[in-house]
Amino acid sequence: MTFELSHVALIGISYLLLLFGIAWITERGWIPDAITSHPITYILSLGIFASAWAFYGVIDLAFSYGYGALAYYLGTGALFLFAPVALAPLAELARRHQVHSLADLLVFRYHSHAVGALTTLCMLLGILPLMALQIQAIADTMHILTVSGNPSLPLQGTGLTFKDLMALCYCVILALFTILFGSNREQHRGLITAMAFESLLKVCALCAVGLVAVYGIFGGLGGLDEWLADHPENIALLHTPIRDGSAHTLLLVFIATAVTMPHIFHLGLAENPLMRNSHTVTWAFPLFLLLMALPVFPILWAGFELAVPLPAQYFTLGVPILFNSPGLTVLAFLGGLSAATGAMIIITLALATMVMNHWLLPTFRLRARHDIYRQLLWLRRILIGAIFLGGYLFYWILDNRYSLTNLALLAFIETLQFLPGTFAIMFWTKGNRRGMLAGLAAGTLIWAGGLLAPVIWHIEALTMPFTDVVIPVGIEHWSDVTLVSLGVNTLIFVIISLITRQTEDEHYSADLCAADELSHPVRQALDVHSALEFKTRLAKPLGKVTASREVDIALNELNLSINERRPYALRRLRDQIEGNLSSLMGIHVASEIMDKHLPYQVAEARDTVDINLMENRLSEYRDHLTGMAAELNNLRLYHRKTLEELPMAVCSLGRDMEILMWNRAMADLTETPGEEVTGSRLDDIAEPWRSLLTEFCNGSETHYYRREIELNGRPHWVSLHKAAIEGTINAGVYDQVILLEDVTETQLLEQELVHSERLASVGRLAAGVAHEIGNPITGIACLAQNLRYESENPEILETAEQILSQTDRVSRIVQSLVGFSHTGHNKKSDFQAVILRDCANEAIQLLSLQKDKNQVLFSNDIAANAIVAGDTQRIIQVFINLLSNARDASPEQGRVTLESSEDEYSIIFSVTDEGSGIAPEHIEQIFEPFFTTKEPGEGTGLGLAMVYSIVDDHGGYLDIISPADTVHNRGARFTIKLPRHIDSVL
Repeated sequence: MTFELSHVALIGISYLLLLFGIAWITERGWIPDAITSHPITYILSLGIFASAWAFYGVIDLAFSYGYGALAYYLGTGALFLFAPVALAPLAELARRHQVHSLADLLVFRYHSHAVGALTTLCMLLGILPLMALQIQAIADTMHILTVSGNPSLPLQGTGLTFKDLMALCYCVILALFTILFGSNREQHRGLITAMAFESLLKVCALCAVGLVAVYGIFGGLGGLDEWLADHPENIALLHTPIRDGSAHTLLLVFIATAVTMPHIFHLGLAENPLMRNSHTVTWAFPLFLLLMALPVFPILWAGFELAVPLPAQYFTLGVPILFNSPGLTVLAFLGGLSAATGAMIIITLALATMVMNHWLLPTFRLRARHDIYRQLLWLRRILIGAIFLGGYLFYWILDNRYSLTNLALLAFIETLQFLPGTFAIMFWTKGNRRGMLAGLAAGTLIWAGGLLAPVIWHIEALTMPFTDVVIPVGIEHWSDVTLVSLGVNTLIFVIISLITRQTEDEHYSADLCAADELSHPVRQALDVHSALEFKTRLAKPLGKVTASREVDIALNELNLSINERRPYALRRLRDQIEGNLSSLMGIHVASEIMDKHLPYQVAEARDTVDINLMENRLSEYRDHLTGMAAELNNLRLYHRKTLEELPMAVCSLGRDMEILMWNRAMADLTETPGEEVTGSRLDDIAEPWRSLLTEFCNGSETHYYRREIELNGRPHWVSLHKAAIEGTINAGVYDQVILLEDVTETQLLEQELVHSERLASVGRLAAGVAHEIGNPITGIACLAQNLRYESENPEILETAEQILSQTDRVSRIVQSLVGFSHTGHNKKSDFQAVILRDCANEAIQLLSLQKDKNQVLFSNDIAANAIVAGDTQRIIQVFINLLSNARDASPEQGRVTLESSEDEYSIIFSVTDEGSGIAPEHIEQIFEPFFTTKEPGEGTGLGLAMVYSIVDDHGGYLDIISPADTVHNRGARFTIKLPRHIDSVL
């Protein structure tokens, strides 16, 4: 069964256009996020691991190594089975530091540009055979489908055949697809969705061929058992493979593929949120591999039964052909096409990124005055085309001389050389760049001499210089080359790392990679003071437009404003910008730009713990902590909550005066939210706190008592206390904890007590003066009385009356002063009948003596029978305070009205003024001690608090109505309700 070339081309192009369409509609949001962001989509996109070799070549591997072929699935499956331990830390590093390739990760760990450059070179050499494998698989299968007569495949070819032209066209189409949907900076959601679709198609195609092999060719599982019983040599082949002695090496080779292969690292760790899906990956991806592995042996046996005239590697296509099923044949072809397509696209993207970031950008600087994004885009597009061309040329040079299995092993063994260096990222902090470079170079040279060179130049043996020792080389000796190269690589890496020292930066990066940033929470200082300054600094290397855009992107990602000045926020901004630039131009170039134009100050680099960083990281990791770590974190949260809710104002400062903690009471006292100042410098907070705290922190005194400051135009008094806390990294480095007490109420109360004592002294003096004045006043009154009876002269009589009137007024004033000086707190059992009208008159009389105050008209309309049970002097105090406030609030010559009403058990009286009224926001606070709206020095804020206390002691109730005059929107009315005196009721 054969197909027309035009039909096969149409099928292939239609499938590629379908991938184009899926990627295109995903980028435009036409496919719901529930699908594109689903963990299953992510799992399927990881299916690029199963390239054309997994679709075709594994059959040949099963033929050659029997059960050893399962090592391909077991190695990778085991790694993903333990993804939370083995892969999730790498994924977290990639996410946190915007690492997009294995070369970036190694550069970050070993802090060396040479490591990135060598990694890129070795990866290119190792992946070229894998790309040639994909191209060869597509060219061969297209040739199988279109050849006339029987579908046998000539494995040798010369020159640029028609098959090679088809392969070239395939590479050109794929290059265009990759350039359109993979070369931009954004996360490639369309590309990921397209890769998920191709994985779904190939697993369905492989399982379909497997089902046909079992049920269509053998008639079911029972028929397969009978066939195996009749052909025991096939069972023996599983346990005693043709190439015995190498199966155990396969497992070692394939374990590393999940991390070191660039396409798997790119899509598995760099493009996708593995951390969120790590638990799903542990079972879902091994299940995917199981589905890929199940049909392998049935397809192999079906090929034997049908006597497919093809190499075993193409039994997946040969079985449907000889089964005479055009539909299944097309499905199998599309499955292989999708497997090769997905791998080629992601491999090319990963390699293009590595070459650009570690070869070109460090060597050739971009022109900052031009659009950097456009320059990078075109550079990446050119590299994509060049890598496709390189893969095709390598395929053409090999000229179909090697099977897919040979090409796969050639690629996998080279990528295995990255295993020691990658393993040391997480599990061996002593590894250094010298050991990494020497080990990788040695392992790669052995691989190149033992496998790559013999494959290209048909070398079968090498003679050692100056000896007659002949070493057999070539793909037939791949197992020996694997063990020797990896062993030498690891040995050199370990020995050189142990005998040479790490640099300080290397040691720091090793600590970060070995655990997380909490392992080395150092607070570093920047010499910038605002987010806006970032744009100015970065304008030189990036250009004004690019610098502005990158800073704005980072600010938006961190939810910060351009006016941000807090040091901690600026450090986060710097790290975010560096991460974003790493994804744009590689971690080496990004670090170089940031270290040159936005450097950290070395003096602070190793002395001070970054408490804010620790808090941020612990918050992120809280759901991932278990056991003792979770308990310690809960204890930390408890103590943190205790400090936050403490009713005393507390803040802590670093040695560089950075605010590390600002509790809720501190925020209430300073009227500055903690989230606005935490991480900022003490110099950045508002006055008067800046001056007060700076002076206190820099001084030698550990206590300040009752320092007066002005808040909202009013005096406040605070006491300060501080203590030093020794740092956890270096002895002798101290942070400070400061405690603030608001003693304003205490200060005002003491002042009021002093004032009250003075009033009491005045009262006692007034009583004495009244006694001394009383006798002369009585004598004057007597003389006036006698004068009135001894003379008939109208003028003398009028004078006598005036004298009597004035002496009577003096007597009343003196009696009022004496009565007021005797004011005290009586028990309710001592309460007597109090006539409210008389108390109001006495208060009015006392207030009338203050000639320097507003002169108003007091209108006392309280009923004469308004009698309550109480303390006369304290009721007078109520009237004095209310009338005094009413007089102060009223305009000159205004009216203050006193009125009363009654019910069966109570007397209600009110004081109403014609002032501006009381603001609504002040009504709830007006009875609080020390609250006043008067100018400083005009009032203590205790008058109404005293009124409220006296009324409460009398079992009464007080209410405020403002405005009292709703027509003119003015005035305030204080209404008091007191119990009536029982005798007055009777």
